[in-house]
Amino acid sequence: MTTHYYTATSLDGFIATSDHSLDWLLKQDIDMDGPMAYPGFVESIGALAMGSSTYEWVMRAEQGNWGYEQPTWVFTHRDLEPPVVGEVRFTQADVREVHARMMEAAGSKDLWIVGGGDLAGQFADAGLLDEVWLQYAPVTLGSGAPVLPRPLDLELIEVARNRAFLCGRYRVRKD
Repeated sequence: MTTHYYTATSLDGFIATSDHSLDWLLKQDIDMDGPMAYPGFVESIGALAMGSSTYEWVMRAEQGNWGYEQPTWVFTHRDLEPPVVGEVRFTQADVREVHARMMEAAGSKDLWIVGGGDLAGQFADAGLLDEVWLQYAPVTLGSGAPVLPRPLDLELIEVARNRAFLCGRYRVRKD
């Protein structure tokens, strides 16, 4: 079982704008059946974790419809509205505790830290992040939510081009 941080990033290292928007990403050219694309990746995932800003953006973008079949833990200190359909759990627990629950729920499948970068960094700080998948979009944002707001030592293990995206898969080096 592998714990992944899979996300898209601007060339200047941001995963969302300052107002938490991903609209810049949805304008990019990608082949959903191409290398390192989302549909193939998500098939291997048994449980997800995300921050509250990511959750709120997904709920707005999908007009309140929850598109994930996998159980999802949302890290938040606020009261958020759950989707009508879907297995979403709101938590303030330590990432170690949630990771253990995610492993139980995922069965033989992998885990996905959806975002944001700080949440992925918390999993990395706890020694629980195994891989980072970055899809580099041909755009700069100038500011926003950083892809990873802390130092990590990574080893490149796969690279591909998917239309406009340069895709890299990295192993997190653990000392």
